[in-house]
Amino acid sequence: MTTEKKALPERTPPPSAQDKAASTESPKDNGGVKLQKELGLLEGVAMIVGIVIGSGIFVSPKGVILYAGSVGMSLAVWAACGLVAMIGALCFAELGTMIPESGGMYCYLHEAFGAVPAFLYMWVTTVIRNSAGAAIVALTFANYLLQPLFPDCEAVSDAATRLIAAALICFLSWINCVNVRWVAKVQNVFMVTKLLALVMIIVAGLYHLASGHVENFRAPLEGTKWQAAAIATAFYQSLFSYSGWENLYYVVEELKNPNKNLPLAIIISTGLVTAVYTLTNVAYLAVLTPSEMLAADAVAMTFASRALSMLAWTMPLFVMCSTFGSMNGVVFTQSRLIFVGARKGHFPEAFSLVHAHNLTPVPAVFLNGLLTLAMLVTSDVGLLINYSTFAATLTQFACICALFWFRYKQPERTRPFKVWLALPVVFWLVSLFLLVMPILERPVEVGASIGVICTGLPVYYVTVHRQDIARKFEGALAKLTYVCQLLFLGLAEEKAD
Repeated sequence: MTTEKKALPERTPPPSAQDKAASTESPKDNGGVKLQKELGLLEGVAMIVGIVIGSGIFVSPKGVILYAGSVGMSLAVWAACGLVAMIGALCFAELGTMIPESGGMYCYLHEAFGAVPAFLYMWVTTVIRNSAGAAIVALTFANYLLQPLFPDCEAVSDAATRLIAAALICFLSWINCVNVRWVAKVQNVFMVTKLLALVMIIVAGLYHLASGHVENFRAPLEGTKWQAAAIATAFYQSLFSYSGWENLYYVVEELKNPNKNLPLAIIISTGLVTAVYTLTNVAYLAVLTPSEMLAADAVAMTFASRALSMLAWTMPLFVMCSTFGSMNGVVFTQSRLIFVGARKGHFPEAFSLVHAHNLTPVPAVFLNGLLTLAMLVTSDVGLLINYSTFAATLTQFACICALFWFRYKQPERTRPFKVWLALPVVFWLVSLFLLVMPILERPVEVGASIGVICTGLPVYYVTVHRQDIARKFEGALAKLTYVCQLLFLGLAEEKAD
């Protein structure tokens, strides 16, 4: 089995296109055509916080309380999921500093277990996980935009919601094609905005609680669903809100001093998000009863109308800012996964091209946008959450197995950051529990997710393993590369010296 790209028939743009690219002064004249290190510690923290705090904290509390059944169990799930996310992030910091390549989990699985698991990760991540997660964020943005505009409508038009979500995806894809610094600045600004929104919720909720309204906390475990499958599903809903911390590993090559900044960014961001999420849910439950949360289509809106009075109008604005910033970071990081996959031969070579002047992977950003738009065929957020979280848990479980494999096979390998072995063991056990138990609760949805993952096997067999079959597509792929070179002013990335 080969894992390397086979050379495509040489095909270059017309001389005029090359001359134009060569004659125009661009950043590549200084550092070559390759991704640049533009992200420092602040940008790393902003990237993680900006991605993690998106739509989840505004849509998942309803799902958590549904499956947890009580106030106490709901808060315990939120705090526990934050701890799980931090443990997982620290484990991945060891992998990220040991293998400092953009692409994150794809690179770890490729080096540990070979091409097939890496390809399946690429397949499930691009087809289900990332696309579904991004679609949820875009749909949440659209919902919170339309509800204040049409307050008298019982139900906002589904077509309008999906149209606005599609417009957001296209706009942010364009920004990510133009300039990485713009992306980082947008991320920094909207990180502050979304934290202000959540701080406002927390302050209002704690004030309500301090005023003597403690009735929702008098019997915190009343109504708890103690079934293991129900608890696992509650974890799924909460973990969706925490998902995204691993996206920083997709852009390690663009992070300054990754050995230091990667672990620091992980620890700071996951700790901050855990505290904010737990306190936000305390605030929600101080004002709203579990039944009121279950009846609310938009928990943050219901909370704002009850607790913020004249300032309630600001909540949709804050939620839109939150989801906008999250979507911006998602587009940035997910396109890098496609870029790295193409660089290793698991996507067409066209998607490994870099824009000659902007030094951004424009074809990869374009493909990521198309895949996310395809997920808008449904606006069922709950279904998308379950699909994306199962895929995320499965891939994280595989990467922890890779960490154990490296510890066993390469004990002397340089590890700039080495985690205490008990932490990956705990994360592995939690991930195993979250993979097995939902099968009892939602066998059809889990089976569908596994089915989509398995569809990657014939794709791998035809396009990578059987090179004799793959060669039949060389002409079409060469044309695709040629079109991307002209349309996106794409050039092959220059290798580092």
